[in-house]
Amino acid sequence: MRQILAFGDSNTWGLIPGTSPYERYPWGVRWTSLLQEKLADARIIEEGLCGRTTVFEDELRPGRKGINTLPVLLESHYPVDFAIIMLGTNDCKRYYNVSARTIGKGIERCLDVLEQHLSPENILLISPMALGDEVFLEEKDPEFSRESVSVSKNLKEVYRSIAKRRGINFLAASDIVKASTIDDEHMDAAGHRAFADAVYAAIRTGLAAVS
Repeated sequence: MRQILAFGDSNTWGLIPGTSPYERYPWGVRWTSLLQEKLADARIIEEGLCGRTTVFEDELRPGRKGINTLPVLLESHYPVDFAIIMLGTNDCKRYYNVSARTIGKGIERCLDVLEQHLSPENILLISPMALGDEVFLEEKDPEFSRESVSVSKNLKEVYRSIAKRRGINFLAASDIVKASTIDDEHMDAAGHRAFADAVYAAIRTGLAAVS
């Protein structure tokens, strides 16, 4: 059976907007599980982690630096036949204070790791949905700022350019879903359903070519 790695952050993990402590959408609601139900001959490896970045270290929550985790996961889940990667939202936090182009350099380092195991046509790069305009409010997530919102909106074109240059499949989450107004950061249940449909449409042609 073919194996598909879904590597991302809290929107891959399935965080329910506004929950504290964090709660997770159950199987049958989060998009990775809905994608699994559409694929009879492949297994989705759910590897979402709240707070995960591309290359930046979270000093308060260790283990969130994606570039460090990815090689281990590729080895532990060997063989991986296809990979879906959606990171960049947490890189927008005020603590890191970086541009969309710098985040793009981080995602490219992750893609370099993936391409040691997979050909470009067997990778789907997804630019994350934009943060909502009030995400930085105290009752939502003050780790972000007004500038974070602007940076998140610029990720789509940065990632699109990277995917085109590298011959990698591309999908923009912001074309499909918007962050819940509850926290301006995470998908609601309806968003997970729509997103699963879009990811399935994006990977089925490439996945058919995987022997």
